[in-house]
Amino acid sequence: MTFIDTSAIYAWTDRGDPNHEEAKRRLSSVLAAGEPLLTHNYVLVECGALLQKRLGLEIALSVLEDARSFELEWVERGTHEEAVRRLRVKRRRQVSLVDQVSFLVMRSRGMDTAFAFDQHFEDEGFRIFVG
Repeated sequence: MTFIDTSAIYAWTDRGDPNHEEAKRRLSSVLAAGEPLLTHNYVLVECGALLQKRLGLEIALSVLEDARSFELEWVERGTHEEAVRRLRVKRRRQVSLVDQVSFLVMRSRGMDTAFAFDQHFEDEGFRIFVG
């Protein structure tokens, strides 16, 4: 199973994103391997808001509906609170609450690979899926 981050979903959706072609290639590779993709509801909220603002409501809705094909973990209170605590302790402005939740979800699932274009995953000790 591979975790999919906002950065990958956005790059795959936006043809103007510098990582668009690479995101399409990696997604094709994941799908060809039959690898399930996991994300959490905070990623979908972040991604939906970003897509709606930059590319419009219809594209955001389309991606949010397509996300039904991902395995989705719903963030519970304890995970949220631990992510906020980590955000406070780490004090890294560029690493968001959504990132902290992603790291916690991946660790709780024993995952080591993320489909992402976000260096913070590697900084946290995860591998980036390159196909």
